[in-house]
Amino acid sequence: MAEETIDLNTSKIKDWRSIVTLVVFVLTNLVVLFPFHIPIPVPRLLWRGILSALARMRVIPPKKRTRRGLKQGKDGNFVLFRLPINFVTAPLIADLFLLAILAIGRQEVHDGTIGANNISPLDIMLFFLSLAYIAISIDASGLIRWLAFKVLQWGGDVGHRLFFYLYAFFFALTSFIGNDPVILSGTAFLAYMTRVSSNIVHPRAWIYSQFAVANIASAILVSSNPTNLVIAGAFSIKFIRYTANIIVPVVVTGIVLFPFLLYIVFAEESLIPLHIEMHELPEEARGRAPRNPNIPNRMKEDANEASDTEEGKLMPLEEIMNPFLDKAGAAFGGIIMAATLITLLAINAAAESSGKHHVFWVTLPAAFVALCFDLAWGWIHRHETRRIAFEGREEGRVVRSAESTPEIAPQQEEADAITSDGLHHRHSNTGNSTTKVGNEDVEMQQLSSNDKLPEMGQDTKQETLPSNFEETTEARNTLLPKHRNLVSITEDAYRWCQETFPTATTVLAHLPFALVPFAFCMFVLVQGLVNKGWVSVFAYGWDHWVTKTGTVGAVGGMGFVSVILCNFAGTNIGTSILISRVLQAWQEIHRQNGIPISDRTFWATIYSLALGVNYGAFSAAFSASLAGLLWRDILGRKHIKVRSLDFARVNLPIIAIAMVVGCSVLLGEVYIVRNTEPYV
Repeated sequence: MAEETIDLNTSKIKDWRSIVTLVVFVLTNLVVLFPFHIPIPVPRLLWRGILSALARMRVIPPKKRTRRGLKQGKDGNFVLFRLPINFVTAPLIADLFLLAILAIGRQEVHDGTIGANNISPLDIMLFFLSLAYIAISIDASGLIRWLAFKVLQWGGDVGHRLFFYLYAFFFALTSFIGNDPVILSGTAFLAYMTRVSSNIVHPRAWIYSQFAVANIASAILVSSNPTNLVIAGAFSIKFIRYTANIIVPVVVTGIVLFPFLLYIVFAEESLIPLHIEMHELPEEARGRAPRNPNIPNRMKEDANEASDTEEGKLMPLEEIMNPFLDKAGAAFGGIIMAATLITLLAINAAAESSGKHHVFWVTLPAAFVALCFDLAWGWIHRHETRRIAFEGREEGRVVRSAESTPEIAPQQEEADAITSDGLHHRHSNTGNSTTKVGNEDVEMQQLSSNDKLPEMGQDTKQETLPSNFEETTEARNTLLPKHRNLVSITEDAYRWCQETFPTATTVLAHLPFALVPFAFCMFVLVQGLVNKGWVSVFAYGWDHWVTKTGTVGAVGGMGFVSVILCNFAGTNIGTSILISRVLQAWQEIHRQNGIPISDRTFWATIYSLALGVNYGAFSAAFSASLAGLLWRDILGRKHIKVRSLDFARVNLPIIAIAMVVGCSVLLGEVYIVRNTEPYV
């Protein structure tokens, strides 16, 4: 992509559209920080008409009419529709508004999607999503959970030793595959581990440390975080050169931070006990084959909902102490990831002689190969995975029936029979088909034995499943033709994909697709600031600061500003986009005035930005990074609620020491290896 000249005209900021653009940008980032809902009143008759029309078209299931619903209908003439305004919708609405008032136009949209000045959003998104598929596929194979289990075994019951082993493990793993897969799997592992420990009062020390170390280590490789790719692309940095310059500050930060976390921030023994007492896994569970967490399992869902019961604690304990590992999938994913990263480094290093190549030319085919493997492996083992899913549903139904079925009179017990699925059935005196004891099988009496269920694939009939697989009440009630609609068809299709292609379905469900509209819209917003003169104003301000404070001020100022903006400029991705544009304008200022920036000052600024946008993820707000939002949601599903105030309070000392150490080491590094000659 040819480098374009940056317009440094600051007089544009006086135009009213320019002022509106800045205001909209600020408001958008505040909304990302504090999302909310807008209640939109809709006439109740219109709402009912829409629902009725959708139900008649079999888009949604018919609404059940109850007396409670009729009473609610008399409360008012309007229904409130809650429109979410969050990190996905807010930037999109902002862009549409600016387009409507002609504050931005075709040029801003083009530059914010296709790219300009060596920043290509399309390349970045394709690269990130394709590499994320490979990384999450490795996680879905169970490799991360299995390795974490081995680390747990090595650490034993000595609390400080286990804390160190897990800290080093997550640091090393993140530097290889990135922070999102580690947060996705590691956070769930730690939530389970602390739940099944009898003397870890609160998981705070373990989950905050893991989140911090994952974001610190993500600064090492360009491929580990999309913010790194933005910076490397904006300033034409070779991947290997980027790693060589950033690895020392990052590793030293990780080393220094560990004792700080262990002996100062989380010094209470209730958080990191000297001796950890884990609940024992029953002998029956030890000998059982590990459960594949990618296959839908109703027992696991029930255990997550009842986390305080014995069953709720047994399932996490079994998942930790008897982890599932798909050896073929893990080996293949690891090979694909290693080959992809090595190829990326080699092609990027040879770019000067062979010309510039798009990075997704390497990652996209690799992700396609990984997807084909996951689909083929799932299809080959579909009979086994479907059987496991069916047994999980039946096991869950047995437990729920046992909890909800009233005691049966002695004279009725003699008439009961236990069928091959383990459910209690009562024989009818009229010779009709048996009906299960429970309150959800009334319609079963009206079904004939010749009824057939619609199938997602022709091979379903050939599966080796229990003889009553197609006769289960849940399956019949779900798939009755009179109840079929678009929602139920979609749910059934998704469940069929989960049971047939468990790994591929899990990976696709966990891909950060929400990042795509957010990033593109933020790129367009920043491009609007560029074309309206605001980025040039920020660049002149930065130039004045560096002129007065020198290299030390450049490192300290950029480190501080980048961390702060991660919380107030649309996550660390939005911050890397904005500051990269500002620094590009700073370069242009010095090109035009003929005063070169020193090699030491320029690269100190760039790499302090890299530290800031990675470390800034664990600072004041969840929305400082999409990884923070993912981390919060995973903990919420594991019944661990983290408040916004607690997040900022715990992370404040962690981010302070991390940035001080990282920036100090970086400063010493640039004074040793860089000089005052003009940068190249």
